[in-house]
This record gives sequence, C-alpha cells and structure tokens, in this order.
Amino acid sequence: MSKTSTDFGRYALNGPTMGTRWSALFYAPAGFDAGAVQADLQAAMDEIDAQMSTWKPDSELMRLNGTPAGEWVSVPPRLLDVLRLGLAIGRASGGAFDLGMGDAVAAWGFGAAEASPDRIRGAIEARRVPAYDALEIDGTRVRKRVPITLDLNGIAKGYGVDRLAGILGSLGIRDGLVGIDGEMRAMGLRPDGEAWTVAVEQPDPERRAPHSLLSLEDCAVATSGDYRHWIDVQGRRLSHTMDPARGAPLVESPTSVTVLAPTCAEADAWATALMVLGAGKGGDLARRLGIDALFLLRSACGIRSCGIGRLFGDARMTVRAWGG
Repeated sequence: MSKTSTDFGRYALNGPTMGTRWSALFYAPAGFDAGAVQADLQAAMDEIDAQMSTWKPDSELMRLNGTPAGEWVSVPPRLLDVLRLGLAIGRASGGAFDLGMGDAVAAWGFGAAEASPDRIRGAIEARRVPAYDALEIDGTRVRKRVPITLDLNGIAKGYGVDRLAGILGSLGIRDGLVGIDGEMRAMGLRPDGEAWTVAVEQPDPERRAPHSLLSLEDCAVATSGDYRHWIDVQGRRLSHTMDPARGAPLVESPTSVTVLAPTCAEADAWATALMVLGAGKGGDLARRLGIDALFLLRSACGIRSCGIGRLFGDARMTVRAWGG
C-alpha cells in the first residue's frame, strides 16, 4: 500500500563532502527528528572524507600513500572496504579501473596541485603495475608490493552514497533517494508507490539539461563523463579520467557512461572502467558480466546512445528519452 503525504512528512537534507554536497530525500512520520539524522549523515561523510581524501594531507589514504613499499599499514574498515572492492573491479575490468593512478591525476592538475610538465612526463614514462597486483591486503593490513600512489576518486563518492543509504536504513527509513554530486541511490519507492526518477545528464559543458530519465527502485546509478572536469592542452580538451595504459587522460572515449548496479560504489567504479574501455570493448565486457550501462557517444550527427543489459527492458530500470 502506498503511503500518502498526510501520513509522512517530506525531509530534504544536505551537507558538504568531498568538495561537493551530499543530499538525502526521504519521507518519515510527522515529528521525525531530522536534526539527529542530519548529524549522523554528516558524521558519516566526514569520516569518509577523513579516510579517503587526497586533498587532506593527514587522511588515512595519504598516510598509506606515504608509506614505503613493503611496509604493512593498518587501515580503518571503511577504507579497507573501498580498497577491496576497487581491487576486485580492477581485476574484473582487466585494469581499466585502477586505484593506482594517483600520480597521473596529480601530475595533470586534477588534484590539489597544478599540472607539472615534469610530473606528466614521469607519469607517462612510469612502469605501471596494476593496483590489484601492486597492493596486498591481509586482514586489516595493507602493503604496497611496489611504489604506487592510490586515488579513490572513481569510487569514494559512490561508497559515500551507500553509507547515506545504510544510515537511513538503520533508522528504519526504507524509502528515499540519496546522492553525492550526481551519483545516486534509490531506496524503495516514493510515497505514491512510483519509482524514483533520476535524470541522465546531457553531455553539454555549457549547461545542465537532462538527456534521459531513469525510473529506479532499490538501485544505484553513477555516471562518468568528459564534460564537467577537464583541462585544455594546446587547444585540446582532456578529460579528468585517466587511461591506466598511458598514464594520461583519455583521448578517445565515450562522452559519458552511466551504470546501474545494486550499490553506488559498484556503479561508480564500473562507470569509470567502461569509460576507459570505450563502447566497443566496454560494451562487450558489460554484456558478458551482465552490467547495465548507457553509453553516450559523440558523432557528426550529435549525441547517440547505446544501451546495454536490462537498462531499457526492466520495469524497475526504465529509460525515457527527454523530449522523445
């Protein structure tokens, strides 16, 4: 039976995290203590930022990055969860998703420091070992087998979204929509019994507009694209997504990839992996692994789309193109 607005009040909370903002939209009985929930959600986001940020010199991730290869480091559970998942997706994607691109991200100016030609050359010329081979996990300890600089920007926001959903669930809230900067997770249904509507953005750097609409129930969605974060190099726009094979930004790639998954951390990481692989190899891998993905590709005729998996067929994961 659907809930009505007279039974439940609408709560929309938000706060800062990872250089952007988190949001939580849900319905709860009138008189619900939203202030306590706000505090719990913000504390969870602060914990993730403190553990996984590359912008905070004292974060747990930066402590691990600063530890010499061969030395064991104890890491907190949240960071360990993300490392385990990131390494698993790295292996499953054949290294297309790689946690060890921190040196390249920083060298090209997508981190806390400006781009550096010397560091760019170093990143390109570096002999790279995939993070799933370079990193060893034993219980709660982590050891780098070889020097490597970790960066979790392709998975940390998604994991943060899952934490938002988990906290709401622990408080008895089963229906809601939570997100961080476009990475979203739908919980249950809206009070009217309908699925939550989430827009896939038109890949246009000049404006924000929807390309298509997703109707989601108990599902997470994440998008990786080339149109929001980039640098100009000799008149050429280069995306923030790194190619692990080159130690440099992607040159030929989809303009965006949107992935649906049970968790937002999975969706986040796989969206990055499929961006790196492209619509050909990435589409083949998505089909083989049963990943729901929407590739948006630039062509002479404009933007064309390529849907993989249940994206267009499952009633709980339907797509409506904006404006037909």
